[in-house]
Amino acid sequence: MGNNGSDSNNTNVWNRARGLAVKTLLLIGGALLVKRLSKSTTRWDHARFVANSLTGEKYSKEQAARDPDNYFNIRALTCPAAELVDGSKVLYFEQAFWRSPQKPFRQRFLMVKPCPKELKCDVELSTYAIRDMEEYKNFCDRSKDQRPQPEEVIGDLAEHLTTIHLKRCPRGKRCLYEGSTPPGGFPNSWNGATYCTSEVAVMKNNEIHTWDRGFDDDGKQVWGPKEGPYEFKPAPTSSFSDMFSPLNFPPPPSMDRRIEGSFVLQD
Repeated sequence: MGNNGSDSNNTNVWNRARGLAVKTLLLIGGALLVKRLSKSTTRWDHARFVANSLTGEKYSKEQAARDPDNYFNIRALTCPAAELVDGSKVLYFEQAFWRSPQKPFRQRFLMVKPCPKELKCDVELSTYAIRDMEEYKNFCDRSKDQRPQPEEVIGDLAEHLTTIHLKRCPRGKRCLYEGSTPPGGFPNSWNGATYCTSEVAVMKNNEIHTWDRGFDDDGKQVWGPKEGPYEFKPAPTSSFSDMFSPLNFPPPPSMDRRIEGSFVLQD
């Protein structure tokens, strides 16, 4: 009887040890699997999310209503234009006054891709000039067979203008991603500037905040909004009364230079 009791105890100890070992292996295996999956998908997931958030028709109407002295009701329109062989997304981007969307005053290509592994960021957002801007006016409003095709878009990527490295926002902040140009910004010669800086924040519900500014050699701001970033929100359902709001009419010609300076990074 004594031997049977000892054998039973040994068996119980062995079963517990084996169960613990199996649980440990499962936990380690699961952690490795999660780590492996996150490494293989997360970088591109971030880039796709930011590209999707940038895409669409957005307005600064609410901000213009709150502070008409410093902000205008601007229509920002972005849509997919091409994809590079490495998976980078190329978006077409233009801005215009709400009442004259067919006359954009700013046109750019945006390139969205994961940050290089050596940098501590999630998404790299770069802007490029367009080789023939006239050909791309109202690109997003046209049917796909009536606008430049992806292979043409890639060939029309012109001068690199800026690059912003976006990081996921810490918990508790309103934004999802945020970033800015490196210290010193990028060369710019508009309206007496020698360099420009850009800040971008991707908010919830596809809202985008952008703050582009130009500075001279002394660090004095010579173009761009001074009070803070433009806040672009997805297009609301339009109404008849909206069409006649003073916020939706272009400002007088005397203000054109001031407005253009708020947006143009480089001619």
